[in-house]
Amino acid sequence: MSTRILLVDDFEPFRRCLRTLLQEQPPFEIIAEVCDGVAAVQKAAELQPDIILLDVGLPLLSGIEAAQQIGVLSPVSRILFISQQTAPELIRETFRRGAWAYLIKTHVASELLPAIRSVQNGAMYLSRYSAHEHRSVMDSHIAVR
Repeated sequence: MSTRILLVDDFEPFRRCLRTLLQEQPPFEIIAEVCDGVAAVQKAAELQPDIILLDVGLPLLSGIEAAQQIGVLSPVSRILFISQQTAPELIRETFRRGAWAYLIKTHVASELLPAIRSVQNGAMYLSRYSAHEHRSVMDSHIAVR
């Protein structure tokens, strides 16, 4: 059985990078790609993907706001945020809004597959860079969830 993935990023070359990484690793199936938060919510509601790779900084509706709506419309979907931002407050907020993982874009090549596998196994994942820099992020999230 394949893992159905929705890619959400406003930068097409980065989506292409994600697509290439995932296509090399069956059983992943990219079911749609969108470039803004409103389309992310619509596609998530329509397609009910297993995994959503979601950028934080999106046009029309931020990734964080989209995640909150997706949580209601597609509760089966597990959201993995991918961002360039490393502020601990932002990372905490993504987990409060339903994130299962938070990856830093510069480390996505080495961390994407471990993060997806972790989430598939029911565990949250925090980028090693973020975890090293901000050890309290996961502890505070675990207390919130």
